[in-house]
Amino acid sequence: GFVYRGPSDPQSQGIYLYADHIAGKIWGLKQEEAVWLSQLLLDPEPEHAAWISSFGEDQEGNLYVSDYLHGTVLRIEILAPATATPSPTSTPTATPSPSPSPTATVTPSFTWPNIKALLVMHSPDHPVHLTHAGDQSDRLFIVEQPGRIRIAKNRKILGAPFLDISDQVSCCSERGLLSVAFPNDYVNTQLFYVNYTDKLGDTVVSEFKTMASDEDSADPSSERIILRIPQPYSNHNGGQLAFGPKDGYLYIGVGDGGNGGDPLNNGQRTDTLLGKILRIDVATGEQPYGIPADNPFVDNDDYKDEIWALGLRNPWRFSFDTLNGDLYIGDVGQDHWEEIDHQPGASNGGENYGWRIMEGTHCYNSAECDPGGLTLPVVEYPHHLGCSVTGGHVYRGTAFERMLGMYFYGDYCQGRIWGLKYEQGWHAQELLQAPALISTFGEDERGELYFADYGSGDIYHLIDEHALWLPVVLR
Repeated sequence: GFVYRGPSDPQSQGIYLYADHIAGKIWGLKQEEAVWLSQLLLDPEPEHAAWISSFGEDQEGNLYVSDYLHGTVLRIEILAPATATPSPTSTPTATPSPSPSPTATVTPSFTWPNIKALLVMHSPDHPVHLTHAGDQSDRLFIVEQPGRIRIAKNRKILGAPFLDISDQVSCCSERGLLSVAFPNDYVNTQLFYVNYTDKLGDTVVSEFKTMASDEDSADPSSERIILRIPQPYSNHNGGQLAFGPKDGYLYIGVGDGGNGGDPLNNGQRTDTLLGKILRIDVATGEQPYGIPADNPFVDNDDYKDEIWALGLRNPWRFSFDTLNGDLYIGDVGQDHWEEIDHQPGASNGGENYGWRIMEGTHCYNSAECDPGGLTLPVVEYPHHLGCSVTGGHVYRGTAFERMLGMYFYGDYCQGRIWGLKYEQGWHAQELLQAPALISTFGEDERGELYFADYGSGDIYHLIDEHALWLPVVLR
């Protein structure tokens, strides 16, 4: 066949069309980020099928086929499909922050994407975090829970790990090497930071340095321990690290210390780092770290200076919108509800997200409670739809227009993936149920989104199928 370069639909340009001579079927073929994708675009009834003997194009790039059986020439029309919002399914209730309010009833003007999980690579051993270094190297860093960080280049995982500290990490269940974060000036400093549980089960946040002679190797002997947090139990360690896209500070997600029901009330206690999002300055030169002067509780002796937000049970994965600095937190629930919390980029911090007073928007372990002063989740879902939320990312790539500005998150147990977007209220929609234990989402330097299957080690690219293909009509 031919590559379509015609004027009918610019989004379809670059698709190679080919066909079967007898059946008259026409397929499209396109390369998307080094992966070849093929899709059936026309499947005519046998009595209407052309015997396609040849393709051809005119000077404007319009494509034609010759019908050997009937002796006719047919022009291929590329038609954009009519957009339609998917019919409602069982989806989470979405309410705007900071206080609970009804789900948005206004029909959104945007169209939900038709997302698909495209298998792109395989990580050998329990991937739990995906990220990039922001150094224009186009590398994807894959954190494996037993204690290794691997690098993928052109969707191929290198043989030697970037970092291997498995001999000092306790694993697994909810322990292990849990995340890596690269500061905004990594290209200059070559310093990066990891969060892991040590052999005693305590949380450790450490700094490492990349080898000067090899950008794909870190020096394990360069470790400088930034922070150590004793853990009273083996679970609810949190584990996420991320640098603020605007302030450059290091944010640390710490769970409530574990067991069940937060027996020590760490989520609400202000004399502990457990059950919090922390914010520290690792570039100030102070040892082992500095406290940003505008942290919300620096002048309050009743609070730890590092606290940025509190009232969290197990903020396993959180992320920043790289455009506006909004913070999205996936906080794993107790018995009934999973939640996504949201903090606007202009926030001064100090939000209390409610645990253990509330589980989601519901009183926890009590018929009545006072939600006053709490920042309740913008979306929640019950446990018949899953068991453990995995926070995701806001899509800021350029390949899939309908995904732009939308936050994607999932459930570890059932593989459900939702989209979340604000337009006169929060709107949430279940978009896919993947056969995967979704342990993490991640993004590359181009803003493309991925997720990992903890069980198989498979890494998937999240795409909008609508943006790749359009229907083909013969006439």
